[in-house]
Amino acid sequence: MTDTVRVRIAPSPSGHLHVGTARTAVYNWLFARHHGGTFILRIEDTDRERSFPEMVESIQESLKWLGLQWDEGPYFQSQRGDIHSTWVKRLTESDGAYYCYCTPEELAAKREVAQKEKRPLQYDRTCRDLTDADRAKLEAEGRKPVVRLRIPDGDTTYTDLVYGELNRANSELDDFICVRANGTPMYNFACVIDDHDMRISHVIRGNDHITNTYKQILIYRALGLTPPQFAHLPLNLGKDRKKISKREGATSVVEYRDMGFVPEAIVNFLSLLGWSPGDDREIMTSDELIAAFSLDRVNPSNPVFDLQKLEWMNGEYIRMMDTNELLKRLTPILMESGLVTRLEIETRWAWMVKMVASLQERMHRLTDIAEMGAFYFNDQFEYLPKGVRKHFSRPGVVGELMLLSEAFGKLPAEDFTGERAEAALRQLAEQFQLSPADLIHPLRLALTGTTAGPSLFVITELLGRDACIKRITRAVEFVKSAPLSDA
Repeated sequence: MTDTVRVRIAPSPSGHLHVGTARTAVYNWLFARHHGGTFILRIEDTDRERSFPEMVESIQESLKWLGLQWDEGPYFQSQRGDIHSTWVKRLTESDGAYYCYCTPEELAAKREVAQKEKRPLQYDRTCRDLTDADRAKLEAEGRKPVVRLRIPDGDTTYTDLVYGELNRANSELDDFICVRANGTPMYNFACVIDDHDMRISHVIRGNDHITNTYKQILIYRALGLTPPQFAHLPLNLGKDRKKISKREGATSVVEYRDMGFVPEAIVNFLSLLGWSPGDDREIMTSDELIAAFSLDRVNPSNPVFDLQKLEWMNGEYIRMMDTNELLKRLTPILMESGLVTRLEIETRWAWMVKMVASLQERMHRLTDIAEMGAFYFNDQFEYLPKGVRKHFSRPGVVGELMLLSEAFGKLPAEDFTGERAEAALRQLAEQFQLSPADLIHPLRLALTGTTAGPSLFVITELLGRDACIKRITRAVEFVKSAPLSDA
């Protein structure tokens, strides 16, 4: 372990923050916080054609929403050209790299020949040992060179903090390009320079970067620099054991936010994708995750991204949430669904909190409120067909509902509590020698249109006496007008 931990997350602004990149950000953030280090945000935007300003904003907002606040940055790779140029000069002057003048057409022809001869598609090092005179001649032709790393003989070996000692023969790598003909750096070169300049101590990223790591170590060595420590994380896989893709559904943090997941659950869930605290804990706060996190407990096997597990965990966090806080988070969803306005929420806050509390135990996503809670705001719902067949088709149900309506009408509207409504229902059931359930189930269907949901007498209290009577009356008219055969 180095004296000072400095880690970074370095997304490309070609799209929203991917859940895989988010998991990498979580691990870097946890590692930095555990060691009292620094978490840096760097935007790798040297590929100008695939970099979009709006995605830079989206990435930052996603990290903030997850609670992964960075300590430095954002730094933009595209704004560090002068720094990169200085190191390019140092690399070429030390003979660690060379200028290559081969045109794209010439390279394509070389690849075609290699394919026909079934040879590896590697650069044939035509320009590796050009003299000054050779270079002058090629430049006189108007050719713009790229800069290629001069790959040495031998092997490249390093100790990965997750996978242990890894080795690759340098002969498997060609003299790859470090700088394009237009002077902009390629990913691996810019990454090395920026990591060195920012004093990055640990590079924590997905295992799909292991090939890049060999290249980057060679760049470090060519420049006479000491590489950081590397830790490669297993990739998140879908249930088909393939890398998560758009075909399987949501892939970005923005999408999961819009689907009703809370950031605490996503951070908790992503933390446990490939890492465990060493015990059976599954629900862990950020502080608990920070205290327990270590790279030596990262499992190198690729984990499966289980959406059902995330939904379960999300539900647990919703249930643990203070109802006032929960209502704050539900407010945009309630408004967007058209159920209620912001003014109505603010002026009926106490009632809204009770309404949310009635549904809290059943919610798995924040967006569930739009469907689960719709009956509180709209009395023109359809009745669940199976509920109609089971509870509205029983002989005598119309009369029983009318008697319930009369009983409720005798109770004071200003003190129509759940306890009073329940007592009235049970008294009526006893009077007519009915099971309370014979009245409870039709009443629930009449008030909500469904056969399941919050406690019935919580619902009656929240709706109020007059609304309950109105809904019972509507149900009675429905049963009268819908013959049993059509129900």
